[in-house]
Amino acid sequence: MREISYADLSELAGHLRSVLADKAQRRPDKSPFILLYAFNGTGKTRLSTAFKDLGKVADENGEVQSRDTLYFNAFTEDLFSWDNDLENDEHRRLKLNPASNFFVGLNELEIENRIRPLLDRYADFDFKINFAFDERTGKITSAEVTFSREILSGEGDDARTDEVDGIKISRGEENIFIWCFFLAILQLALDGAEAYKWVEHVYIDDPISSLDEHNAIVVGNHLVQLYREAQRPIRTVVSTHHALFFNVLHYELKSHVGRPLQHILKRDRRTGGYLLAEQTGDTPQFYHVTALADLWLVAQGGQAKTFHFNILRTILEKTALFLGHHHFSACIKDAADDADGILHQRFVDLLSHGKYSMYEPTEMGDDTNEYFLTILRGFVERHPFNRELLPEPAADTETT
Repeated sequence: MREISYADLSELAGHLRSVLADKAQRRPDKSPFILLYAFNGTGKTRLSTAFKDLGKVADENGEVQSRDTLYFNAFTEDLFSWDNDLENDEHRRLKLNPASNFFVGLNELEIENRIRPLLDRYADFDFKINFAFDERTGKITSAEVTFSREILSGEGDDARTDEVDGIKISRGEENIFIWCFFLAILQLALDGAEAYKWVEHVYIDDPISSLDEHNAIVVGNHLVQLYREAQRPIRTVVSTHHALFFNVLHYELKSHVGRPLQHILKRDRRTGGYLLAEQTGDTPQFYHVTALADLWLVAQGGQAKTFHFNILRTILEKTALFLGHHHFSACIKDAADDADGILHQRFVDLLSHGKYSMYEPTEMGDDTNEYFLTILRGFVERHPFNRELLPEPAADTETT
């Protein structure tokens, strides 16, 4: 597999832009696509940030005058924040950041009517968006979303349905709502809406975290459907750590939009930079072996941080997928009632969902580090990986 090394993410982002431009020039009627596969912790989110930053034009004072990338990544969620009405505990609202270009012109574009049919595919709650404007400029000064759900109460002839307003939706439901909000804006850009004519590139990084198999298929199909109906082509990058989601996009795009360019992204251990390898197949399911070797070296060197549980979970999931198991726990439990295995699964479940910063990695406590090493070593001993990739640390020797 041919690999090309890049010194940093900015250089890599520049390469992706160049590749998309070349493909768009050859097929101006089609939306060129790049699919990137990488494990969590490799730098996908930071790459999406570097990509969109290259599309900004600033004046001599550093003020951004224009941009060209509509993006969805972990930072997109930060544009939405909860006001939980702690004083009265009644009127809970999800507030939008009106300063972001993400929301430009939405008050004029019937955004609710665009979001609702998208959301209905995934959720059973409803919503309402309230905007406030500066009368002089017409710009949005504040915006908030309130949620409601129909609740069935009573039985038989006494059964009735009541609508409960001001509810706080779950974290998973919030992620789905934000994803549908993004899809509605993407649809506007693909339709050529004036407010989003500035969008020349789209960068999507792992649209919904922890996708189960059903939603991986639905989200992938849903996304490609928007491009099938697009009024104008837009250059697009999608990066993911989810093998099935990658696989779904591969076939959907090839069948309905055009064969995507596909790559695997990983760190270059020799230079500290990044490696991009062409991926010609429909799934990168064997890439977990390389990630396991990297994780093994980190663990044996005593350099494991809390976020390495995220990488360990991904390796376990890819191995389970390859072996045909329904859950990663099959890779670390001897049986369903294996007490140690159940405890180890719980550790991975809890610590892989924590929001550990990749910019300020947290050291593990001694007990947590011991569990991490036990889980990793047990996994390696259960499965016949090539031990040349997973060497034991050299024994200490005394010199005389």
